[in-house]
Amino acid sequence: MEYIDYYKILELDKAASLADIKKTYRRLARKYHPDLNPNDKTAKLKFQQINEANEVLSDPEKRKKYDKYGQDWKHAEAFEKAGHQQSQYRGSAERQPRSDGFSEGDFSDFFESMFGGGRGSQRGGQVKYRGQDFNAELQLNLEDVYKTQKRTLTVNGKNIRLTIPAGVENGQTIKIAGHGSEGINGGPNGDLFITFSISNHGTFKREGIHLHAHVEIDMYTAVLGGEITVNTLDGMVKLQVKPETQNGTKVKLKGKGFPVYKKEGAFGDLILTYQVKVPVNLTQKEKELFKELSKIRTHGN
Repeated sequence: MEYIDYYKILELDKAASLADIKKTYRRLARKYHPDLNPNDKTAKLKFQQINEANEVLSDPEKRKKYDKYGQDWKHAEAFEKAGHQQSQYRGSAERQPRSDGFSEGDFSDFFESMFGGGRGSQRGGQVKYRGQDFNAELQLNLEDVYKTQKRTLTVNGKNIRLTIPAGVENGQTIKIAGHGSEGINGGPNGDLFITFSISNHGTFKREGIHLHAHVEIDMYTAVLGGEITVNTLDGMVKLQVKPETQNGTKVKLKGKGFPVYKKEGAFGDLILTYQVKVPVNLTQKEKELFKELSKIRTHGN
């Protein structure tokens, strides 16, 4: 998450039009989209940088500040305010007669020490600016947040040990204080904000603290009943299927859903939906038996 050149990321120069930015962004976003590059960490990082660059360069006001201040563009208002105050003070000083013994050079040094630059930047009393915040997205799957785990992230060359609590929500953001960019003139560092992007694809679909899944059962088990084994995030579980179970029947497994965020030992439920699988490639004998069964069901014995 070091400073990145937004124009370089979008493969454009500073003269690019808004239409050029939008066109290039769409092309690169498709190329590096995580869905098209599964398990490719480089593509994921590139995709994040492309989105960040587009967010700034497609906004005329943000782009203007970025072009002028570069990586410190978020501090543009503070810089401009400081410069305005410096100009006002200088103008006032020029209009007033110097009866206090200060020379023009003394006033110049004073304002440089206040607003940075030149010899004065080495003196005390400089205006301190807070560092820029960093925003990052951490992509995980359901299994990653089913149990509390630790991850190590590298930010500006520094390793950060992050604890991810079980049950964290998709889109949830946490703050790690002081791990943004360094402050200016000794100001405090910015913060690092991490947003969790949790994939809801695969066997289980998450809805809050509950999980949903489909389970196939063969027609004979559905009609006659029987025992099946199903997978949960907590391991395999044996279930008894009732005779004459209909397609689409739902079964709730209490406590086999998702953990409740920061509430130890509390879990939601797992709701299973049975899908009855009709046999295919029947033999002639099987077809005859089904025909016989159909006659019995229609006309009786």
